[in-house]
Amino acid sequence: MSRLNAPEVLRATRETLADTVAAQLARGFRLALVAAHEDGPVGPEAGFRIVYVLLGTAGERVEVVVEIPRDDAWLPTLAGISYPAGRFEREMRGLYGIVPRDHPQPYRLVRHGHWPTSFHPMLSDADPNPDFTARAGFPFAEVTGKGVYEIPVGPVHAGLIEPGHFRFSVVGETIVRMYQRLYFVHRGVEKLFQGRQVADGIALAERISGDTAVGHSLAYVMAVEDALGVDVPERDRLVRALLLECERLYNHVNDLGAIVNDAGFGIVNQHAGRLRESLLRHNARLTGHRLLRGAIRLGGADLLAAPDLDLIDGVAAEAAELAAISTGHPMVANRLNTTAVLPSEQARGLGVLGYVARASGIAVDARADQPFVDLGEAFRVVTAETGDVRARFDVRVGEIAVAAALVADLGARISTLEATTAPTVPGGTGAGLGVVEAWRGTLVHRVEVGTGGVLTRVKVVDPSFHTWPALGIALADTIVPDFPLANKSFNCSYAGNDL
Repeated sequence: MSRLNAPEVLRATRETLADTVAAQLARGFRLALVAAHEDGPVGPEAGFRIVYVLLGTAGERVEVVVEIPRDDAWLPTLAGISYPAGRFEREMRGLYGIVPRDHPQPYRLVRHGHWPTSFHPMLSDADPNPDFTARAGFPFAEVTGKGVYEIPVGPVHAGLIEPGHFRFSVVGETIVRMYQRLYFVHRGVEKLFQGRQVADGIALAERISGDTAVGHSLAYVMAVEDALGVDVPERDRLVRALLLECERLYNHVNDLGAIVNDAGFGIVNQHAGRLRESLLRHNARLTGHRLLRGAIRLGGADLLAAPDLDLIDGVAAEAAELAAISTGHPMVANRLNTTAVLPSEQARGLGVLGYVARASGIAVDARADQPFVDLGEAFRVVTAETGDVRARFDVRVGEIAVAAALVADLGARISTLEATTAPTVPGGTGAGLGVVEAWRGTLVHRVEVGTGGVLTRVKVVDPSFHTWPALGIALADTIVPDFPLANKSFNCSYAGNDL
């Protein structure tokens, strides 16, 4: 259980790709990642290798590999059989110039308006100083009709928040359609990994999305360990699981307050902020860092102190009390109930993950489907059925209780095991996958390690990549004043989406 099961590798051509992937989807697998690789000599002579990673619900994984020449860089679109596939295809078009033929939305996904049309930053010969003075429009869908007008929001927002542009077509206060434009701050994270030693990639992984330091660093090191054949001792795996739950706790507690704050119940937000601060200070005692950075390392994990179970239990109890007070208030209940509903069928079709999926009745959770350690009886997958803001709030409440129970159980199990010397990370080359249920949902890293322990490719998929599109679906027939409330209940990462 230290590492995922070895992948079943299937070779495909452009002609057989759709049938090959469709066969795995029919088995109940989900498309978790699509990674393009530039192989061969640098420049136009290179070829592309595209890897489609599909995950099952019992630790299984399948990799479908197709190779295409750079001078004829196109693939048949799979958007008709998998919505996530269509998103990955548009991402590859922007970053590599690989064209998805017959795509229903053929324009680039990762492309700021100032990017030159011919600029594909992941190519080895991409211009390091392109001309960013070009102007390009963005194809927002127009909704016309009697009484329909548009409201633009962003990309610059009040407070400490990353940029995103939301355009509402409304009749009165009712949203007919919301269209979102992200990718304003593309940082080139995946290219920054290339050429680094594997140990040097951890600090970068921790900073992909600041509130998910454990999730991303753990997925990264697990991918490296999978690539190089490293088995992690049980105690270290238990520590890793404990740190994930600590990260889940402080983020979920913060979200409880933020959601009801957007419903006008600011006093609860103040108390939630107090609880979050106590958890951040607890994180610092555990690891030396309030956001839990520096605790995950190749082959293991570190704790400076045992968790304070009295503090954790107290926070969980207060969070439950704050939640009950909030949902028992008629004003708050009115704002949360039946607002921004995401039906289960649509959530499943979009490939939504994490608490958003679970609030729509979909029990997807890597802790159950791709576990790296046995969490025991303290673990359960928390779900709800209504798919509204209230459901996403309630799932967080349930997950706080589960996380607190897991911290107690894991802490007790860790105390019974003697610390062992972390395994030496061997040299060699290989490809590996890391799958982690971070606090927002399942995130995946795939790495390829070349000669001398140098990273040749790291592909990152944050759960927000899958979940952002669902926000627009949930907002249909929602009133404009409820947008902040709905958006907070999703709480997708801008940084995790725009790498």
